Amino acid sequence: MSTKVVILGAGFGGLELSAMLSESGADFEVTLIDRNDAFVFGFSKLDLLFGRTTADTVRHSYADFSMPGVTFRQESVTAIDPENRVVTTSDSSYEADALVIALGADYDLDATPGLAEFGNEFYSVPGAERLSRMIPEFTEGHAVIGICGAPFKCPPAPSECSLMLHDNLVERGVRDGCQITLINPLPSPVPPSPEMSAALCQEFEKRGIELISGGRIQALDGDRGVLLEDGSEIPFDIFFGVPRHRAPDVVIDSGLTEDGFIPVDSHTLEARLPGVYAVGDVVTAGVPKAGVFSEGAARIVAGNLIAGQGQGEAPGPYLGRGNCYIEFGEGKVSRVDIDFLSGPQRTGVFNEPSLALAEEKVEFGRSRQARWFGT
Repeated sequence: MSTKVVILGAGFGGLELSAMLSESGADFEVTLIDRNDAFVFGFSKLDLLFGRTTADTVRHSYADFSMPGVTFRQESVTAIDPENRVVTTSDSSYEADALVIALGADYDLDATPGLAEFGNEFYSVPGAERLSRMIPEFTEGHAVIGICGAPFKCPPAPSECSLMLHDNLVERGVRDGCQITLINPLPSPVPPSPEMSAALCQEFEKRGIELISGGRIQALDGDRGVLLEDGSEIPFDIFFGVPRHRAPDVVIDSGLTEDGFIPVDSHTLEARLPGVYAVGDVVTAGVPKAGVFSEGAARIVAGNLIAGQGQGEAPGPYLGRGNCYIEFGEGKVSRVDIDFLSGPQRTGVFNEPSLALAEEKVEFGRSRQARWFGT
C-alpha cells in the first residue's frame, strides 16, 4: 500500500526529503506544499544585499521542480491537525500517513519596538533588496548590524554582513567617514568554533569594526538609536537588522510548539505525536538554524520512512553535522565543520579563508540546484 507523505515547506529540508523519497523506489505518494513560487538560498541574500546579483537571478522556480512520485502545490497552509495528520490549505486539505513540518521560521519585526519603523532587516529577499538600494546612498555616519534575538538563522551571516559592508565602503572610497558596529547577543561570533570566532574578531579589529558581544537589543528609537538591555544607547544612521525568529502562526496554533519552536527527538526528528516529524528552522533540535542542518535532518526522516517500506535499514540517529561557509571579504571564504550531537560536546573545526573555499561554496549551491531543480 502506498504511504502518503505530506511535507509542509519546500526549503532545504522539504526539497531534500522529497528527492530522497522519490529516488528510493519505494511506494510513496508525496505532496510538497509551499506558499512561495520559488526557492532562494539563504546565502544569496547577502549577494543581493551588496549588489552582486539580482532577485530574479537568485530565485529557483518551483515550476522547474519535477520528481517522480512528488506533487508540488503552491498553497498557503491555514491549519494543521497533528493528531489526525490532516493539513488544511488555502485551496484544499490533505491527509497523511507521515506529516513532515519544514515551514522554517518567521520574522517577528514587532517583537523589537521600532525595528519596522526605524530599521531595516536583511534576512528576507524584500528586506535585502530595500537595503541594497540604501547602501549606495550611505557615504558617512554609523552603520549598525544588530541581532534582535536568538536563536536566528545562519549565525555567521551578521559577521559576513559586517565584513562585506566594510569592503563595499572601501571600494566606494568612503570607509574613512563611516563607523561599523555589530551587536550580537551571543558570547562570540560563532560559539561552536572558538578558532572561527577568533579569526572573525581578528578581521573585525583589522578593519575597524566594533563588536559588542552579549548585547541584547530592547528597541530602536528614531532619536536615541539602538537601546540595549544594559541601558546603553547606540546612535545609528543605517541599521541592518536580524529580526527575532519564531515558528509560523499556523504551527504555533497547532499546539506543537514550546517557547516558539517544535521540540523533537534529536535522534529521529519525531515530534510528540506518532507519524509527525519536523525538520529545519521550525524545530528545537540542538543544532544551528541553517540549511545544511535542515538537509541533514531531512535525510534521517527520509531514511526512516524508506526503511519502514522495507527498503534498506534505518539510518541511525541524527548526528547534527554540517559545514557552514563564511564570507571573510576580499573574495575569500572560510568553512567551519560543525558536529553538535555525535560526541560528548559540540565541536567546530575552522578552515582558513581561501579562494578555493569560495569556489567550493559556489559548487555547494550549484549541486543542490541541479539535484532539486535539474538546472
